[in-house]
Amino acid sequence: MTQLSGIPAAMHVAGASARVEEDRLQVLCEDGERALCREARIGADGMSRSVLTVRLTAERPARASVDRLAHEYGLRELLDPAWAALPLELVHDEDRPMLVLEDTGGEPLERELDGPMETGRFLRVAIAIASALAGFHRQGLVHKDLKPVHLLVDAAGQVRLTGLALASRLPREQQAPTPPEFIAGTLAYMAPEQTGRMNRSIDSRSDLYALGVIYYRMLTGTLPFTAADPMEWIHCHIARTPVPRKSCWPACPRRSRRSR
Repeated sequence: MTQLSGIPAAMHVAGASARVEEDRLQVLCEDGERALCREARIGADGMSRSVLTVRLTAERPARASVDRLAHEYGLRELLDPAWAALPLELVHDEDRPMLVLEDTGGEPLERELDGPMETGRFLRVAIAIASALAGFHRQGLVHKDLKPVHLLVDAAGQVRLTGLALASRLPREQQAPTPPEFIAGTLAYMAPEQTGRMNRSIDSRSDLYALGVIYYRMLTGTLPFTAADPMEWIHCHIARTPVPRKSCWPACPRRSRRSR
């Protein structure tokens, strides 16, 4: 069992009919102020079942962090279990909210990316990610924080989206210029228009940019850019050219010529 700083491994949820079994909490990944966990919860019927939970790691979570959990829960009617981890309930233990998600199995893609992915595996997972994202976009949603931590891959190769704290129901929106350190999202995977430094709207294509960064990392084991601070990340996405994948992936298959 892994225990997060400031988060008890066992907790009783105020106003809810379930509790966590003390020895059944597994931290799948930590992402800034949030942690995705798998745990067994005992329902009102006394039966134990596995669920995913999104927990806030700060001792005193910021109001914005709490609001984002509520925002994720509010999207539940638009989501399909075929391509998303469905929110089940938003519960509270004193000042510590927790989002409970359906657990259909799977691990964050991040756990697989310790080096270049085998080509066959890449193709299967890449198609599954694209399929899940297409379903998400068909609902008129834009993720705005797509990255390996937010992609659950199960044993059958099916992918489900998580991490919907920034997801938008707007088909287009404009990002106002914001100090780099305060831009919501993950700069390493962020489309240029999300930085607020370009005269372009954020829409579903912004997710496709992030998807390209994810594919690059899956194939090469590295990100297309490296940066030392937020402003450098912004400059990378707006003005730099990624390192050609052949340079960091010597085994890259050659492009086949189209027969005439």
